[in-house]
Amino acid sequence: MINIYVLILLCALVTFIPRLIPAIAVDRLNFGPKFEKFLNLIPYTALAALICPGVITVDPNIWYVGLVGALVAGGLAWKRVSIGAIVIITVIALIILYSIIPYFGLISVVL
Repeated sequence: MINIYVLILLCALVTFIPRLIPAIAVDRLNFGPKFEKFLNLIPYTALAALICPGVITVDPNIWYVGLVGALVAGGLAWKRVSIGAIVIITVIALIILYSIIPYFGLISVVL
């Protein structure tokens, strides 16, 4: 049982140390403007990598629903609408889309 606690403690240290070192060292380092721009784009890239697979797989029967939601949310974000409004408007848009789909027979479009 002691070995499990030691293992958990070592795993915590292994994940904590790589996070602590950059937090301490970043203030002391000077990066070039291009590298700073690169570092500033990493969160957006990671967020896109996390969201994009979910956009296509949100509804396995109707693949374009997630794409429509992403386009609506992206367009609203482009116009700098608040996050709460983006969520509400996108949900309303998808509710409208789901209510329209049966009338046009668009369910048959499956990947």
